[in-house]
Amino acid sequence: MLKGKRIILGISGGIAAYKSLILIRLFIKAGAQLRVVTTENALWFVTRVSLESLSQNKIYDKVFGPENDYTTEHISLTDWGDCFIVAPATANIIGKLANGIADDALSTSLIAFNKKIFMAPAMNVKMFDHFSVQRNIQWLKDNNIQIIEPNEGYLACGYEAKGRMEEPESIFNAIENYFSSENKVLAEKKILITAGPTHEAIDPVRYIGNQSSGKMGFAIAAELAKRGAEVILIAGPVQQQTPQGHIKRIDVTSALEMYNAAMDVFPTADAAILNAAVADFRPETASNRKIKKSDNNLQLSLVKNPDILATLGNMKKKNQILVGFALETDNELENARVKLSQKNLDFIVLNSLNDRGAGFGGDSNKITILDNNNAVLKFELKSKTEVAADITDKLVACFSND
Repeated sequence: MLKGKRIILGISGGIAAYKSLILIRLFIKAGAQLRVVTTENALWFVTRVSLESLSQNKIYDKVFGPENDYTTEHISLTDWGDCFIVAPATANIIGKLANGIADDALSTSLIAFNKKIFMAPAMNVKMFDHFSVQRNIQWLKDNNIQIIEPNEGYLACGYEAKGRMEEPESIFNAIENYFSSENKVLAEKKILITAGPTHEAIDPVRYIGNQSSGKMGFAIAAELAKRGAEVILIAGPVQQQTPQGHIKRIDVTSALEMYNAAMDVFPTADAAILNAAVADFRPETASNRKIKKSDNNLQLSLVKNPDILATLGNMKKKNQILVGFALETDNELENARVKLSQKNLDFIVLNSLNDRGAGFGGDSNKITILDNNNAVLKFELKSKTEVAADITDKLVACFSND
């Protein structure tokens, strides 16, 4: 269940930090990728060497450390992660998150993280029961932070009461259950995907079309099917194999054919992700014979194709989710925001042809996701398989927030 998941483990300064070493081993053994973020005080209880050896990655403990991969490590790291677990979570780090304080590597990363956060409190019972700590914990719960309650037991200070951090195996199970339930979100969902280009015939030999391999749309279809969704894949003319899973493929050639297929499927779909590079125009008439080359210039009269995304946006019911793509060369964010609003989308995936490695036909992509709550998620260059997982995570979050 955790294989390939990207988990950020935060460790704050408490005696229970030694249990984090066991937790790291459990995640790595399960096939997860792990990055560790610590407070400076945490390194009094566990060593950098132990954490980096077990996690197989450098730790992040300083906002502006010379060993950081990026000057804004807290942003790049939180873009990378699928979920964030803080164990142990001291009264200090709980209070910082509850009150929006970001003054070290861990608190800054938590404030920058906009996916699922778990916190496993660990402290003396008098601290745990203090009104300010209880108020902060309740505030976090009210804002979708999952608190893994501490146990009653022998505490380092000599007390025997509530405040002992939950055991690593139970924390691991909570994360595993989260991803298991996340997959179930899509288990009964019917999702429409469009992928590839469209070809608009000039004659039996020639056509107008966009450059698109269909790789991104097919990767999204594969990820959705892997998570249990019923996928209807409307594919333009591409050389891609249908992914495994519950996927019904509908092959089309032209924009009109794709439009008609989308109109048939969308009314019964829970969501639609329109990734296809649909030609905006088609020849007004197509010759049924090959047009012979001559010394004269050829003039084509073009007419607009129907806007599939805008039409679905007008049709969209309250319980449906609609996702579009924007490929831009300039004013990328501004143009994407306009498209997001005008076409009644829940979120839009922005590509820029200015980003190296993110063009047509390749195996990698670099995206930014903008949603209708004004959130902007920027991602690093990744494989299209990983990008498909990021887009699917955002779709799952949309369903979970309904």
